[in-house]
Formats: sequence, C-alpha cells, structure tokens
Amino acid sequence: MLADDHTILRKGVRMLIDSQPDMEVVSEARTGREAVEQARKLKPDIVIMDVSMPELNGIEGTRQFETCWR
Repeated sequence: MLADDHTILRKGVRMLIDSQPDMEVVSEARTGREAVEQARKLKPDIVIMDVSMPELNGIEGTRQFETCWR
C-alpha cells in the first residue's frame, strides 16, 4: 500500500513496484486517515507512508496500524 499526498510520487513508486513480478500495489491513500482506513480493510503486507500528510500525519497513522492487524 502507498500513502502519500503527492500524486506524482505515488504514481512513480507504483510504477517501480508494479514492474516487479512478485509485487503488487493493492491501494493508494492521499491522507493518513485514508491509509489507516484502507489498512484496516486490506491488511497489506507492507505500507510505504509519507511522514507529513494531511488529516493524520504518517507517524501517528503508523501508530494506529497496530490495531489493523489484530
């Protein structure tokens, strides 16, 4: 899962990941709050998350991920 408020960065990282045969981006989030909501639903193996995002910063969002995998 990718979480960043900059579309161009998300698209670039997605291209790199999608070019790998054994990797897949399952979702993208523009805010920390979206990232936490999507992680709760999708339970991704890896989250690449920006530290500075609107609504909920990446650090606090990452703290909330703990509840996503319970």
